[in-house]
Amino acid sequence: MAAFIFFLLTTYYLLSRKGGSNEMLPTSSEDTRVFRRVLFFFCDIIFIMPDAKTSAKNILTKLFKKYPDPEIALRFRNPFELLIATILSAQCPDTRVNKVTETLFRRYQTAEHFAQADSEKLEREISSITYYRSKAKTLIECCRKLASDFHGIVPQTMDQLVTLPGVGRKTANVILGCAFGQQAIAVDTHVLRVSSRLGLSHSKNADKMEHELMRQIPQDKWTRFSLALILHGRETCTAKNPRCPICVLYSECEWPEKKKINAIP
Repeated sequence: MAAFIFFLLTTYYLLSRKGGSNEMLPTSSEDTRVFRRVLFFFCDIIFIMPDAKTSAKNILTKLFKKYPDPEIALRFRNPFELLIATILSAQCPDTRVNKVTETLFRRYQTAEHFAQADSEKLEREISSITYYRSKAKTLIECCRKLASDFHGIVPQTMDQLVTLPGVGRKTANVILGCAFGQQAIAVDTHVLRVSSRLGLSHSKNADKMEHELMRQIPQDKWTRFSLALILHGRETCTAKNPRCPICVLYSECEWPEKKKINAIP
């Protein structure tokens, strides 16, 4: 085991150096890139992940103490309504979405209803939503594919969900976690910001951050964790004027700016 760790350390050093010799490494550029990714992954597991998981465990304990039963803010009665509401919620407050869908879901109750909707009429009905024109178009296209490919029933797998127009991994994870009870981490703007400040992940790419968080958070807590982190991002760790002095995660947070905010009278 010691010899294996020494090998990893030595190779990790050679690959990390600028101009390091690759004579004993794979010769083709593609093989080298694959070798780097695999090696860095195992080095992370052996040397970085134990500390990361310890930090994540502490964060979970404090976060769940504050938010023992976090829930999604969007109102819905079934997976289809959550699909529509989540698409509408992009860069738009959930409170505004809830106000619009309260009426919208009485007029459009199935995928077929949206698929046959008049685009201009639908635009007027959701005009208080940000980017309502493009979202109206997306809703119609999404529901047409949902009706034609899935008989109007929202699929329960990531691979199928992301084939729908307007549905990326974040939206799919919201549906899987909150409508179907599966474990999923939905990385929205709040999760991106808070996870970065806490030091759980520094990736600016939502998909990469999702996988980094999945490696640190126990799978049976994925959905609960993301919902709690979203609430924490809205109430405490806001984009502007975060409330660092009263943050329950202050001692776990790696964000250097927190000290400056704490010093403000």
